[in-house]
Amino acid sequence: MTQKFLRTGCLLALVLAGGVAQAQQAGTISVRAGFTRIMPQTKSGDLTAPSFPHTTVDVGSATALTGGINYMLTDHWALDLPVGLPFKHNFYGDGAIAGVGKLGETKVVPATLFAQYRFGEANAAFRPYLGLGVTYSKFFKNRTTAALSGVTGGSPANPTTAYIDNKWGLTPQVGFVWNFSDRWFLDVAYYKSFLKTTAHLSSGQSISMRLNPNVVAVGVGYRF
Repeated sequence: MTQKFLRTGCLLALVLAGGVAQAQQAGTISVRAGFTRIMPQTKSGDLTAPSFPHTTVDVGSATALTGGINYMLTDHWALDLPVGLPFKHNFYGDGAIAGVGKLGETKVVPATLFAQYRFGEANAAFRPYLGLGVTYSKFFKNRTTAALSGVTGGSPANPTTAYIDNKWGLTPQVGFVWNFSDRWFLDVAYYKSFLKTTAHLSSGQSISMRLNPNVVAVGVGYRF
């Protein structure tokens, strides 16, 4: 009875191990859902004339529900496409206008495609990875406040409006996948997106911004 039990246990362990390995091999598709926080590290240029010297802006952080789709090209190389809801960022006065408060807001969809290299064996429970992606940041639904109009000479009848250039940027990434079953896993990643853009005002002025946000993404996923 004991030998039969041991043989059954070994067979079950081999089946489970085979299932885990198979679930992480080349050709595997997985999806995940969670959240992402984008934290801009803003370095603003000066607002162009006419304006007070050193009139700059700061950009607030934003969090959104996100997810992603991952495809294993080999046991180690993967393509990863994050997806999710748009992020809403607020703009604030800084430098010479630091006390004026919120100047406006924008929504952004940072569309990124990553190439990832995953370390460890295909059947490992814990697999760290490095990635490099190309990001296209699309800004839309730009809204401005009375504070911006006050700074730039707008009025209630003719408020100052703004639009922001869409831009490409490189995005290196580091993260890990923890497989807590043959199908379910936790994916945690940090990445840095190198992004510089320019906001254009209806007053004819403009301001350049190096955003370079730090990004943290956490998701629970299912592997097919």
